[in-house]
Amino acid sequence: MPANTHAKAPLRLGIAGLGTVGMGVIKIVQEKADLLALRAGRPVEIVAVSARSKGKDRGYDISGYAWEDDPVKLAQRDDVDVFVELMGGSDGPAKAATQAALELGKDVVTANKALLAHHGQALAETAESHGAVLRFEAAVAGGIPVMKALTEGLAGNGITRVIGVMNGTCNYILTRMEATGQGYNALFDECARLGYLEADPQLDVGGIDAGHKLSLLASVAFGTKVNFDAVELEGIERITNQDIAHAADMGYKIKLLGVTQMTDRGLEQRMTPCLVPDTSPLGQLDGGTNMVVLEGDEVGQIVLRGAGAGMGPTASAVMSDIMDIARDIRLTTFGQPANTLIAATPVMDATPAPYYLRLELIDKPGVLAKVTSALGDAGVSIDRMRQYGQDDDADVAPVLIVTDPAPRAALDEAIEAMVGTDVLISPPVAIRIEKV
Repeated sequence: MPANTHAKAPLRLGIAGLGTVGMGVIKIVQEKADLLALRAGRPVEIVAVSARSKGKDRGYDISGYAWEDDPVKLAQRDDVDVFVELMGGSDGPAKAATQAALELGKDVVTANKALLAHHGQALAETAESHGAVLRFEAAVAGGIPVMKALTEGLAGNGITRVIGVMNGTCNYILTRMEATGQGYNALFDECARLGYLEADPQLDVGGIDAGHKLSLLASVAFGTKVNFDAVELEGIERITNQDIAHAADMGYKIKLLGVTQMTDRGLEQRMTPCLVPDTSPLGQLDGGTNMVVLEGDEVGQIVLRGAGAGMGPTASAVMSDIMDIARDIRLTTFGQPANTLIAATPVMDATPAPYYLRLELIDKPGVLAKVTSALGDAGVSIDRMRQYGQDDDADVAPVLIVTDPAPRAALDEAIEAMVGTDVLISPPVAIRIEKV
């Protein structure tokens, strides 16, 4: 190894959390020690670790590292330069240990999207007031270097919009529904058997996990304080094979899509099912892969695609932050000083767009007239309408409507008016059609 890799003292890591990602980081540090030292100009070493169980066989030798039962004590150790938080959870030990490290001026690298979505502003202010760095590349889109792209590669751009598929489990379910014809419930059970779901499945299928990521992207993209509570959330539970087939007929795919953009009314943050053109990069995204599309006023559109989870990809993202610190690259948490981030006005009524509207109507004269009247009274015009073959055993007329661009509030007004009549068999399904 060249002598200059020892010109600086080793960067000493304390890792809290030895699950899939934590062991992925240990694997990289153990197997690529020489390469890391060459690239960083100094050795990168692990000195201490913490987890729930000390005796568990994790596949890699950790006997050479000091052990701390309490992650807070790990964060406070004098021989730890960088505290690597990989425990998860928005509060509890993760928050306490991160806070403790930052208050001592120690740098922190985390993969914890929930922690930052709920406490990112306060933690960023703590980090900067104590001369520490708080980095979180691994918290958003796994191995995709989207934070580095926003804060460094696109630093000369005004970001106009960020859109993406940020939960691999939801994308897996939706693409498998189309490919196999299986329903949502069957594929949900399959994901549970395969271990694809969080301990609380609603974090995945309800859009919460992806919503955490979107709120962090919005903060970096638009210089705003993280505001997860303002993210409009809707999961994929109501999407049926019928919806997927209808979308395909029109040249669309259904995705759980995150969209954030700054408008003259305020900041939009939406994590909801959307239709996207099947020929677009997002429309062609299959399986558990993630994709983030960044749009800048100078660069145009940038598409980043890759693994959104897993040992290797997520550990890779953790190591990218560690390597920046080892190289003395010290960036603010959200791309600019935390005290300059603005509290953006949240916009809950999204920019007008076309909508897909699926209705199950009673099959009798005058029903369609009531539907079109409800839409017209709300100011929503129809682009196209199609009636599908009805079930021989049911007195039901399935109708699909694609609207012209309309505010969601106007569409909701029309739906409420429809519900107030006697024409609907079941609640309507409305899905935004996103231009990408």
